[in-house]
Amino acid sequence: MIEITIAVFLLLGGFFCLIAAIGVLRLPDVLTRMHASTKAGVLGSSLILIGCAIFLQETEITARVVATILFLMLTSPIGAHMIGRASVREMMSKRATSQAE
Repeated sequence: MIEITIAVFLLLGGFFCLIAAIGVLRLPDVLTRMHASTKAGVLGSSLILIGCAIFLQETEITARVVATILFLMLTSPIGAHMIGRASVREMMSKRATSQAE
């Protein structure tokens, strides 16, 4: 039964990582690409890490997995916000220069 649980976590994690990669490649602008990569990427990575922690069943590994997931959940939105902010600023400056010409 535990093998099925591990397989479900790993397959779902792989699926969400694949969706994130497809979203980055196929979505039209930076803001939607950023959304796809952060949301689905963090979820997919977290599910894969949880599957690995269940498979290994060691306290040290589980603690590292929890710390890694928390790190991903804390830093991914901040990085995406900074990328989105830089993108919006660049779009605004391009509009301002095109209107001045």
